Amino acid sequence: MGADIVVPDVAGWRRETMPDYPDAAYCDIPPDWVCEVLSPSTQRIDQNEKRTIYAREGVSHLWFVDPDTQTLEAFEISRGQWVLLTTLSDDAAVSLPPFEVITFPLDALWP
Repeated sequence: MGADIVVPDVAGWRRETMPDYPDAAYCDIPPDWVCEVLSPSTQRIDQNEKRTIYAREGVSHLWFVDPDTQTLEAFEISRGQWVLLTTLSDDAAVSLPPFEVITFPLDALWP
């Protein structure tokens, strides 16, 4: 991602984006989807600096999962800006881009 080195908590690439798994400790191909797990020590960086970098680099989907509030916010990029698709909480059914073909209960993420 250019001069910015960021490490998402979880990331995913479509096969078209990354047809071959790289044999390296890192890769410079921006992911198609990123999920950041928010914590008090990283929340500001995740929701500000990293979100800006992800938009600039063309990440299509961004999720913020907050274990403290047990919520998931899902965003999609549109004309270089993040658009909030939804905020889910409790035991809501999660079926969101880019994984809308599957469904799981949000509370499956919490111990």
